[in-house]
Amino acid sequence: MNYKNLVRIALRALNNNKFRGFLTMLGIIIGVASVIAMLAIGQGSKRSIRSQISEMGSNMIMIHPKFDRSGGVRLSASDMQTLKLADYEAIRDEASWVSAVSPTVNASGQAIYGANNTPTTAYGVSPEYLDIRKYSVGEGEMFTESDIRSAAKVCMVGKSVVDELFTNGESPLGKTIRLNKIPFRIVGVLVPKGYNSMGQDQDDLILAPYTTIQKRVLAITYLQGIFCSALSEGATDQAVEEITEILRRNHKLAETADDDFEIRSQEELSTMLSSTTEIMTVLLACIAGISLLVGGIGIMNIMYVSVTERTREIGLRMSIGAKGRHILFQFLIEAVIISVMGGLIGVLLGVGASAAIKYLAGWPVYVQAYSVVLSFAVCTVTGIFFGWYPAQKAARLDPIEAIRYE
Repeated sequence: MNYKNLVRIALRALNNNKFRGFLTMLGIIIGVASVIAMLAIGQGSKRSIRSQISEMGSNMIMIHPKFDRSGGVRLSASDMQTLKLADYEAIRDEASWVSAVSPTVNASGQAIYGANNTPTTAYGVSPEYLDIRKYSVGEGEMFTESDIRSAAKVCMVGKSVVDELFTNGESPLGKTIRLNKIPFRIVGVLVPKGYNSMGQDQDDLILAPYTTIQKRVLAITYLQGIFCSALSEGATDQAVEEITEILRRNHKLAETADDDFEIRSQEELSTMLSSTTEIMTVLLACIAGISLLVGGIGIMNIMYVSVTERTREIGLRMSIGAKGRHILFQFLIEAVIISVMGGLIGVLLGVGASAAIKYLAGWPVYVQAYSVVLSFAVCTVTGIFFGWYPAQKAARLDPIEAIRYE
């Protein structure tokens, strides 16, 4: 069997019907391009979420009091008093899988400087909070352990607070702002982090010693939360187990008793968001894949038409010695050429569309090699699958009847 000759015949047949061949390819082109673009959007979103979670602290662990009821009323976590300074100290001193730990208390209110004011939240933390949340000092310095012991009225501010309060561009360092009538002297400004994946402004905050917020602002002795950082992202589960054991022992809970605290990790959040993104990516790819199915049906339809139009040609070829398998491969090669050429154009269009979406719409987009290979492989299989039956019909024609066909 001369395959070169069969390929030449197939190319000549397609060349004789260029426009019809292009229209047949169109379904494959759109399908492949859509699959690549949809997968690129999905993968880009997934990578963006993971990147933002990493910026927040991918190995971060958050401990909060558990919701409870009192007199039939469900209390919020901030009203619960199950977390104490002793819990923070026990985790800090005993937890071997934890690299950093910070207590947290927070108070919302109006930050005021001169005639300017802005609603914000002041977080009472320790200096290790910067490492846990991946914040860094842009100007000035972080408050010290000495400030924590003396409950000093000092603070660090985020860029959003600076922009709202210091509108004339002056340096905020050394200036005194008020929060709920309590004066705070600014000792440092945080490096901007922007918005996170949930749309929260990470620069709209004030950081102060936790003792200051506890005593001077909230007048409480308990903690509203404890933030920890595991030794690594892979050690998060071990750290959670260790913290759970320490807190249950500190709270003197019986073995059968439920925890009176809740522990959440960034790894858990990352897994949940990634799972949701993957489901959406698969859904988008399936919708785009329908175009490939439609393109395959288009190939089958055109091949049927081609077999009908060239019945006499098939009869003549078979009468001079061409065998059924020669006719089969001829039409199968035509179908594969249509799908492969459509796939190549679709790949270029899909990659180009992904780049356009990234630069024009500003969406996070990432084209993975496997999506290109997969799309191209699927369109090739589509050409063989949908081209097989019409090719078989052509191969089974009776030469005498085919020559007589009008």
